[in-house]
Amino acid sequence: MGDPLQDRLTAAMLPEGDVVGLLLEQHARIKELFEAVRGASSDEKRDRFNELRALLAVHETAEQIVLRPNTAEKVNERIAKARTEEEIEATKALAELEHLDVDSPAFAASFADFEKAVSDHAEAEEVEEFPAIVADYTIEERQRMGKLLMATEKIAPTHPHPGVAGHPLATIASLPVASIIDRARDALRNAS
Repeated sequence: MGDPLQDRLTAAMLPEGDVVGLLLEQHARIKELFEAVRGASSDEKRDRFNELRALLAVHETAEQIVLRPNTAEKVNERIAKARTEEEIEATKALAELEHLDVDSPAFAASFADFEKAVSDHAEAEEVEEFPAIVADYTIEERQRMGKLLMATEKIAPTHPHPGVAGHPLATIASLPVASIIDRARDALRNAS
């Protein structure tokens, strides 16, 4: 590969259902939601933040369960560990943000730091991890991972759970209860 910016993978380059393509699409949506939160007024800001929070919680849970073990196995254990550590920190930050008033100066400052950390994390995945996954796994293997990713996201919690972040077995064990509680909480909030 030459210039990493010119040679960067895009979802359009990958077959339908490819785990890397799905994650790249989610990265684009996450970036859009960060922009939407920054540009929104009070009520809209809370709604966009809740959408971002849910997407990030689901996305990171699925990555830790589906992608990271494959990265550690065939790609590079150091890369898998670094991305997991970043996700643990992001989960803690997201949990703290969730409890702040979106119109407060504390939220604005923490949100800016959080956006930078998430952006740096996504960049590291897109430059180090995703190309290696594409190189080291067949299309069929990546599509199987894509199906597993989508299935995991359907049952993943929609709020951050720092206590299990970075621990795939603990995350899997907590999925049913955490997901039901989170999704019930979301439904009640949306009904009011």
